[in-house]
Amino acid sequence: MGSIEHIRSTPGFDGWGWPPVEGMPLDRNLADLRRHADDFATRVGFTYSVIQVPGDEVIGCLYIYPARDDGTIVDVRSWVRADHARLDKPLYDAVSRWLSTDWPFTKVRYAPRQ
Repeated sequence: MGSIEHIRSTPGFDGWGWPPVEGMPLDRNLADLRRHADDFATRVGFTYSVIQVPGDEVIGCLYIYPARDDGTIVDVRSWVRADHARLDKPLYDAVSRWLSTDWPFTKVRYAPRQ
């Protein structure tokens, strides 16, 4: 939760209301993680941790879900921690390539990076 301001200013999260400005208590965070795991298991949505390589430190997250306003569009959002902000564009580029080559989506909404 040390990167709340940074995440909220990441393309795709502005106006989203997440993460909460005040942070998230551990029980709420755990409930979110369980919901994402259930969504993944039922193939409703896909959430991935972004892991630093080499190593195994979580430095961000990727969400792939149907758009709330149009179920024919896939809504993709990703963030990296503020201390890894330089990796936001490379993550965006890698995810965009992966979505175009390995996923069956025809309409993807993923806020571009500069």
